[in-house]
Amino acid sequence: MNLHVETFSRCLSKYGEELCGDCVEVVRTASSVIVVLADGLGSGVKANILATLTTKIASSMLKQGATVDEVVATLAATLPVCQVRHLAYSTFLILQVFFAQREAYLVEFDCPETILWRRGTLVPIAKNVREVGGRRIKEARFPVEEEDTLFLLSDGVVHAGVGGVLNLGWQWANVAQYLEKVMQHEKDMRKVVSLLTDVCDNLYLHKPGDDTTVVGVRVRPIQRVTLFTGPPKDPALDEHVTKKLLEAEGKKVVCGGTTAQIVSRVSGRPLLTSLDFPAVDVPPTASIPGVDLVTEGVLTLSRALELIRLAKSKDASYQDIGELSGADGASRLARLLLDYCTHLHVLVGQAINPAHQNPNLPLSLAIKMKVVQEICEELRQTGKEVIVEYY
Repeated sequence: MNLHVETFSRCLSKYGEELCGDCVEVVRTASSVIVVLADGLGSGVKANILATLTTKIASSMLKQGATVDEVVATLAATLPVCQVRHLAYSTFLILQVFFAQREAYLVEFDCPETILWRRGTLVPIAKNVREVGGRRIKEARFPVEEEDTLFLLSDGVVHAGVGGVLNLGWQWANVAQYLEKVMQHEKDMRKVVSLLTDVCDNLYLHKPGDDTTVVGVRVRPIQRVTLFTGPPKDPALDEHVTKKLLEAEGKKVVCGGTTAQIVSRVSGRPLLTSLDFPAVDVPPTASIPGVDLVTEGVLTLSRALELIRLAKSKDASYQDIGELSGADGASRLARLLLDYCTHLHVLVGQAINPAHQNPNLPLSLAIKMKVVQEICEELRQTGKEVIVEYY
């Protein structure tokens, strides 16, 4: 596997409803990534249940190797057509990206067309139309390239502003034009998804008339990061762990003053500290030749964890994600792990630091191990490959 697929989605619930009637499910297998976006009929609890059923059925069946015909037939039998409005109880969109073949398979059923951004421009996706189980679906197979970005939309996006700011809604052509303009200067897929959702919210005057969902899917080359934090329990392992870090492929990160001293001593490379404080609540960084980022330990890791959680939240606004753009060590670390890294290898030393055993410290600061584990779990939830070794 030489590709990685990252996804990010943001939803707006219809005004007055606690639950969103759209649902997104991402399933990762050894050979592919499956993304399903479903829009349940109506809004609120009923729509949420219908959309959830649709995404769970579709993603589970595709994961087990079922064909789209079997998926649609099962959905048709499980979620019948509404007898009053003669509409499907749930519309859906399926995108499956295959790593080895570098190919994508797309199925759209009664939903806005998927937008593909490639090499600085929007690229049309050629689709075939056919009937499956009485449902008219659009289907496409096409090659994917590194840095391709696809945007999956629910009806709420193209209906934004209907009857208010815009008589006929925003419409697909206008959405595509907006994305083309934004993508000329903004390459962060999460920021683009949040910007698009924020525009929809503004067009609805912050009272969405329909459930609104935007899903970003970005195809990326594998980019590795190795992070070393905490001195090993046995000092005899200092040289082994340092060598493992410095010989690793990709970017290298050291977190912790004692850890940085170990790397400097074992490698014979100078440790240069900085007196700059870009953020008053985050200790300054340092530098070691051959290491991409050297930070303080538990304070920086704890703040990086907060930033990662903020930026990966489905409610994250453009401003929230922009918090990662700071020059301090925590922002740089969070940005490296969330935006750059696809595969993370963490080397964790288990020696006890007496400074972290102060009972007056908050729990999140008292145990560095806990913070590291939570960072790893947050990154796994975004689909990144994370390996942790303890010494």
